[in-house]
Amino acid sequence: MSLTVQPVYQANRRLALQNIAGAATILVANPWLAGSAIAGGQLEEPLADSVRSALSAAVNSTAPPIPEFSNTEARLKYLRWLGEMSERLKKKKPDFQTRKDFLQTVWYESKRAGIDTTMVMGLITVESNFRKYAVSRVGARGYMQIMPFWARVIGDGDASKLFHMQTNIRFGCVILRHYLERERGDTFMALGRYNGSRGKAEYPNAVNAAKRQWEWKE
Repeated sequence: MSLTVQPVYQANRRLALQNIAGAATILVANPWLAGSAIAGGQLEEPLADSVRSALSAAVNSTAPPIPEFSNTEARLKYLRWLGEMSERLKKKKPDFQTRKDFLQTVWYESKRAGIDTTMVMGLITVESNFRKYAVSRVGARGYMQIMPFWARVIGDGDASKLFHMQTNIRFGCVILRHYLERERGDTFMALGRYNGSRGKAEYPNAVNAAKRQWEWKE
């Protein structure tokens, strides 16, 4: 098995902890989201050397997430998406530059890993509600609630780096891509594996419900 990462684009950190309230509508509709950093329960599993190497290579680039586009239309489409998502995210991240950096990173890393950007936004909503320094009851960290063992298995062993925005989102997208491949493209099962609840409906349903607020049509 090999990880397929799509390096379509050439690949700051802000230190202020954001205390962000959840979106009330989503919380009412999805009690799963009412807790604080309740998700992020990936389970450590044995990895073949080839898989470990592929995952390590996928997370070890230090290039900044700067999108490049093949034509003007693609660039304009991205800018329209960025503007719309920035408005929707304003209550959670009031500072424009912080929002821009975050959204650019999510867009870049999701495209790089070949994952639906809307799914990543929904997953982050459920995992951390966009809190950079969120820590779950089981020790998962950051926006995409990465379990610290991943830093040892496919990173340099420094779990503190999982609070770095790009590092966290890159790990999350690479791990989700890995789970999608393990589950042969089955999103329901891959999301369950990401949460450590494979085969149960609560978490995939919560992510799919949360992603609806990030859907976008040109």
